[in-house]
Amino acid sequence: MTVEGSSLLEIKDLARRVRIDVLNMVAKANSGHPGGSLSETDILAVLYGKVMKHDPSKPNWVDRDRFILSKAHACPGLYAVLAETGYFEIQELDTFRQIDSRIQGHAHIKTPGVEMSGGSLGQGLSFGLGVSLAVRLNGRKSRTYVLLGDGECDEGQIWEAAMSASHHGVDNLVAIVDRNRIQNDRWTYEVMSLEPFVDKWKSFGWHVLEIDGHSIDELIDAFETAEKTKGRPSAIIANTLKGKGVSFMENNADFHGKAPSPDELLKALKELGSEDM
Repeated sequence: MTVEGSSLLEIKDLARRVRIDVLNMVAKANSGHPGGSLSETDILAVLYGKVMKHDPSKPNWVDRDRFILSKAHACPGLYAVLAETGYFEIQELDTFRQIDSRIQGHAHIKTPGVEMSGGSLGQGLSFGLGVSLAVRLNGRKSRTYVLLGDGECDEGQIWEAAMSASHHGVDNLVAIVDRNRIQNDRWTYEVMSLEPFVDKWKSFGWHVLEIDGHSIDELIDAFETAEKTKGRPSAIIANTLKGKGVSFMENNADFHGKAPSPDELLKALKELGSEDM
């Protein structure tokens, strides 16, 4: 499916606003993880703007689709898309990482719209599998989307969950890998080679799609294909750029967990079409 006209423009503008929010909140806190939040932004914009069945006025609606942020340090992106789609006021983003704030440095269930408290990497796919099985046992039609980091896939628990999901034929579960090829302060291949990455997922019995994680059309097509795939879970390997959308942050490991300086923030916001602090 190709999205055209206003729908495409709306998703692209949602992604742009999320990127601006990410930069502003991380800069204000002088703390956080902008790089991985920017690489996941288009994925989040498509999920919340087009694909998922959800209702911001009823975050606990029983028939909602669930989104699980396994790479929970990239929560600025999730907080921004939740605020932009109406789960809470955008102004609350200014409280990021403050004491007693509902939006802390790793995703937490006290935030409206957040399904899992995260922090320790490698746990999200297991959690998502449990949610998907519960939905199936309860006779519901909801789907579960789990966003993983590629560096996170060094964790053995990811592959235990992958094996289990395939064994149980959990076809309402979709794993999306934010394949930005940087973990912490270096390239993923320097830490642990993941290749042949696509074939690994296939060998575990998953239906696998490899796409451009910044293409709105490719993302929507992949999610639609996953929904039509029956009898096994789907994995979407989304090739992305860490720091996407800001020239000096793209493919720059320095911005894994580094806030932009005031001058860098102004430059970044200008590139994104906003000079608001």
